[in-house]
Amino acid sequence: MCPACKHYLRIDSAAAPLAQPLPSPLKVEGIIRQPPDGGSSEYSVVVTVTNERGEEVSRHVVGVGALHPNEQRTFSLAVEMFAPTGAKARRH
Repeated sequence: MCPACKHYLRIDSAAAPLAQPLPSPLKVEGIIRQPPDGGSSEYSVVVTVTNERGEEVSRHVVGVGALHPNEQRTFSLAVEMFAPTGAKARRH
């Protein structure tokens, strides 16, 4: 299953065994609201992944936008984990 669009990428189960979902170790949701008497503001949503030594593994801007007075946005972040079936995980 594609983590971005939630659609199945492959129907042939013999070609690639499905991974078993694990409980999500992280889920965060937050809301920002622009005050009614404030001006407009710009925002960017940046996701950074670091390893155990604090080294940046990846960094992605996943969204940018603007908030006008009295507008709000809700942001959700979830880390989804899966246990591979029929294959051993490799370390990169």
